[in-house]
Amino acid sequence: MDATRLLFWMSLAIVFYTYLGYGMLLFIIISIKRWFVNPAAKSSRVYTPDVTLFIAAYNERDYIAEKMTNTLTLNYPKNKLKVLWVTDGSDDGTPDLLKEYPHVIVEHQNLRAGKIGAINRGMKFVSSPITVFCDANTMLCADAVNHIVNLFSDDRVGCVSGEKRIFLSDKDSASGAGEGIYWKYESKLKKWDSELYSVVGAAGELFAIRTELFTEVEKDTLLDDFMISMRIAQKGYLIKYDPRAYAIETASANVDEELKRKIRICAGGIQSVLRLWPLLNIFKYGWLSFQYISHRVLRWTITPFALLTVFISNLLIVLLADYSKNTIYWVALALQLLFYLFAAIGYYFENKQLRVKILFVPYFFFIMNYAVFKGLVRYMKRSQSVNWERAKRK
Repeated sequence: MDATRLLFWMSLAIVFYTYLGYGMLLFIIISIKRWFVNPAAKSSRVYTPDVTLFIAAYNERDYIAEKMTNTLTLNYPKNKLKVLWVTDGSDDGTPDLLKEYPHVIVEHQNLRAGKIGAINRGMKFVSSPITVFCDANTMLCADAVNHIVNLFSDDRVGCVSGEKRIFLSDKDSASGAGEGIYWKYESKLKKWDSELYSVVGAAGELFAIRTELFTEVEKDTLLDDFMISMRIAQKGYLIKYDPRAYAIETASANVDEELKRKIRICAGGIQSVLRLWPLLNIFKYGWLSFQYISHRVLRWTITPFALLTVFISNLLIVLLADYSKNTIYWVALALQLLFYLFAAIGYYFENKQLRVKILFVPYFFFIMNYAVFKGLVRYMKRSQSVNWERAKRK
């Protein structure tokens, strides 16, 4: 029984640290750091190098007009901003529609090799010192490129991540409510990560790199944005973050669509952890390893199993021990059962098109961790295609 209790508390500690404890610890560390290190004064000089806006697209004809209108409104010198679309495999007329924009560079081939294939091929056509990646279905704020590029005035910075925002409405489903809350929390953690040392990975919706630091990524890579950015961090450069540079998109149409996306991300996360195993060496990479393990590795590997272990060990304790000596474990089990009940109700309400957002949060949290198990199975079976099966959006 002592071993079961130890397993319960260790597993609970892992879960708590992953989702709340790391954020709390991060806040404490940077608060102490602010006492001893004054934030560096921001450079007042204008830094406007040539930039290539790189959009890897597959069958995106429905977004072209909106995306190009958005691109033309970006507040960056027009003579220094090149727009490159790589449309490999598109057969819905995407390349032809883009011909209506004479200033746009379009590189197309009929073979579809996934997003990473398009990026590896497309980077050969980039000559600017900075490359900004974004998706066809995400709209950038007017000053996004300015804010991102300004951070590259620091020679230590090799990659910059923008902020992903989810457009929410009062009628949003579990996917919208949960995803929106998740990304708000993620954005706060990225801000603190950046202030401490480095962000751990960039979001593909909007990030930029020093072009010279790009190296081709394995053609079966599932998380291209994460691998590209972390390989740059592995070289000793920083990944910085500016929430003022944001890309906005609508939430997934429903939880099934969001689950499809999350399973792919989790399969890619497991793949990334295995390929970036040297970054686990905290004696070599220091703060980067600490942040990487705390913010990414635990979520993609250990914590979902710890959640399962917490429940099973808690159940064994209350079933096999005297109630009067284990009140805290009965309370813990009751809280877990209540949480999963709310998740089940959230699932029921989602299917009935009923909108009670407070119930969608536990449901979304459950889906996030369930996706890790599904992603692990897909990765082990090698059944996750490198080609995106795009989630439907609202």
